Amino acid sequence: MAQQFPALDDGLTDWIGRQHVFFAASAAADSRVNISPRPARDFRVLGPNRAGWLDQTGSGNETAAHMLADGRLTVMFCAFDGPPRILRLYGRGTVHARGSDGYAALVPQFDERPGARAIVTIDFDLVQTSCGYGVPVMDYREDRPTLDRWAETKGDDGLRDYWSERNTVSIDGLPTGISATI
Repeated sequence: MAQQFPALDDGLTDWIGRQHVFFAASAAADSRVNISPRPARDFRVLGPNRAGWLDQTGSGNETAAHMLADGRLTVMFCAFDGPPRILRLYGRGTVHARGSDGYAALVPQFDERPGARAIVTIDFDLVQTSCGYGVPVMDYREDRPTLDRWAETKGDDGLRDYWSERNTVSIDGLPTGISATI
């Protein structure tokens, strides 16, 4: 059965801390809906109604574009081991680009890694849990080191070039705001 809460409590926060992956879903009014899997090691609960994650460089930058255009954001966690559960956070997101004052203020709460391009925060007003009975049971082995190694190989200049080539607009042509940090 689905349950709704106005904020996270200690039990839900603890449960989030034991997960290995989460999904961020966003869209603008006339854009495609984007759903991105993210490593939960980059996620932090920042308060009962605020959370965020260290946003690593990726092949696209849809979430950033959607936050500029609209701001609606949903984050979802699923239990792939242990008791079944799905948890969603519904709210509005903000992208704090690397080099910005917002990034500098938030980064001490994260384990910064090579390739970090932003910190995305979500201020949410609804937490919903549901049964998760349909989610498969899977065993976690490890986080993939590939993205960190790729970013280390690129270096700061190579990452800025990559952002300029691949991360300044969404697949629908919306600006991502990353150009302000290049």
